[in-house]
Amino acid sequence: MSAKNDLLALTAEAFDAFKATYAGLTDQQLTRPMLGAWSVREILCHVAGWHREMIPVMERISRGEKPIPEGVSYDDYNAWNETFVRRYSGKSVGEMIAEVEDSHRALLAATMQVPEKRFAPGRSAYRTVDGVGAHHYQEHGEEIRQWRRSMGT
Repeated sequence: MSAKNDLLALTAEAFDAFKATYAGLTDQQLTRPMLGAWSVREILCHVAGWHREMIPVMERISRGEKPIPEGVSYDDYNAWNETFVRRYSGKSVGEMIAEVEDSHRALLAATMQVPEKRFAPGRSAYRTVDGVGAHHYQEHGEEIRQWRRSMGT
């Protein structure tokens, strides 16, 4: 397999595992604070927000452009995270679950347009997909698993 295909397979596997961490929880459980003030719902807002934010990055990479436009910085990720949670503030839990799945598919579609040569480990396409994909899903999936264990669910 290629680096791109390997990364996409890892991302799909990690996404399925992430979804399994909140499957079967009630709306009440999904909105109960579990990570500071954040509930699983806010984690979904956060994940979907980063998906949507990185789609144009992947589109620029596929065109051979600089991934991040001039004047944009992702250094203050806490501010971005708050922006994403606010963006989805009116969405129900069900709508957020659908948005995470839709934004994941849209990110993968944008990723599929990126040439294979851009996916060497360490290159921006690889780092972007890995960062908002597999690693992100694993990180938050583990937080949710730990919370569920602590709650006995």
